[in-house]
Amino acid sequence: MGIKENGSVALLASAGPMGLAAVDYGIHGPMRPRLMVVTDIDEDRLQRAASVITVEEAKRNGVELIYLNTKEIKDPVQYIKDLNHGEGYDDVFVFAPVSVLIEQADSLLAKDGCLNFFAGPNSPDFSAKLNFYNVHYSGTRVTGTSGGNTTDMKEALELFANKSINPAILVSHIGGLDSVIEATSNLPKIPGSKKLIYTHKSLPLTALSDFRMLGKTDSFFKDLADICDKHHGLWSTEAEQYVLKNGKSI
Repeated sequence: MGIKENGSVALLASAGPMGLAAVDYGIHGPMRPRLMVVTDIDEDRLQRAASVITVEEAKRNGVELIYLNTKEIKDPVQYIKDLNHGEGYDDVFVFAPVSVLIEQADSLLAKDGCLNFFAGPNSPDFSAKLNFYNVHYSGTRVTGTSGGNTTDMKEALELFANKSINPAILVSHIGGLDSVIEATSNLPKIPGSKKLIYTHKSLPLTALSDFRMLGKTDSFFKDLADICDKHHGLWSTEAEQYVLKNGKSI
């Protein structure tokens, strides 16, 4: 059904690639909240997120966007509620498989609120406490997001095509054909988000965040780091063209 239009949304642990994609969709998608609070405990990731999707851009689209570092906040639930005039949130998303975050999300729900556990846990025994009093009397509910159908795919492609949302937010690594076996075999252990493979190039699987370090000894990665810096640390058409022109061919 999507989020509640013109409602309130909290996205917990959401400054990573998948979380940023959700922020992008929430601001530019068909159903927009009036308030969106994005939390994380990594200040660098929050600062980068704020530079990629700015508060001003959100405001232009009718959304009040707040980035919040909860690391030093003693009572993050109450603090986040205070940002919404002391009220709970209509939709709360969790982007990290951490029990405490799920319990915080549950406590943040307003009446008829929905908790979306977006993060995929590795353990089949992963669990957290939920307030079933609120399930019964306040109509709160829990759902998850994994995979999608053909309609979802069509909507995503339309949003990419008309530039409503930016798929580059999702790219955390690039590699060549010779990195596919490693990437596929170890995918659950590799951090980040989507791995973009150039099948006609020879290139180790490399995180965009490592370009600058690798560039100290390799001009190829130095140039890629410079290009990515021009695009707020994101992959881009310019970076892709550089790889196509200068990358080692197979």
